[in-house]
Amino acid sequence: MTTANQTESGRTPAPRPAFVTTHWSVVVSAGDRKSPQSAAALEKLCRVYWYPLYAYIRRCGQSKENAEDLTQAFFARLLEKNFLESAQPERGRFRSFLLVLLKRFMANEWERAHAQKRGGFQTQIPLDTELAERKFQSEITPAEIPPDRAFERRWAMTLLERTMSRLRAEFARAGKISEFDRLKIFLTADKQEIPYASIAAEAGMNEGALRVAVHRLRRRYRELFREEIAHTLAEGESVDEELRHLMSVLS
Repeated sequence: MTTANQTESGRTPAPRPAFVTTHWSVVVSAGDRKSPQSAAALEKLCRVYWYPLYAYIRRCGQSKENAEDLTQAFFARLLEKNFLESAQPERGRFRSFLLVLLKRFMANEWERAHAQKRGGFQTQIPLDTELAERKFQSEITPAEIPPDRAFERRWAMTLLERTMSRLRAEFARAGKISEFDRLKIFLTADKQEIPYASIAAEAGMNEGALRVAVHRLRRRYRELFREEIAHTLAEGESVDEELRHLMSVLS
């Protein structure tokens, strides 16, 4: 006789992905923003993914100072007001939701917001705009790419950076940070091009063990990347579809 947590073969099934209910689904399910869980989920998403909006504003021709003001003012308004109710059609993907609201904000509310004293915008999340500007200046994005397309590319890159950060943290907690630093270069390499034998010899590892370690690293990286994507989608939205789209804008 099997239990409710076992298959007929007697094995305990693998746990379901932890991101079935995503951060964005929590926000969308409580559009009135009265839910503490909704507010916390929105704040977390904004804290992680605000930089692509800053870069978008700069790509639209705004100065560093104006981009700082616009970003601060936008997030102050987003976190203080019930913008969800006015954005029903755009709720599917978090990136689309943010960009639609930012465009609306820049068109309709920038002049009023800019009339405030610079530095007077109080947000509930820290925005390191100095770091953001250094990052923006270091990025190479062809000038002919439209700001909307550049925004999607930057969004995808932010997801990848977030994934790498989480993966590194997992190895650090396990006391294997040196292993991560040694293997991370294989995350984007073609499997057929990895010189396992020579690398294993240099690292003093068995080639078979190296292959297993690289396989596990790449698998975990894919899992975390899918989680990051899922967190920015509403429940029922296709992770695979969004993954294909993001890969297309990066190619």
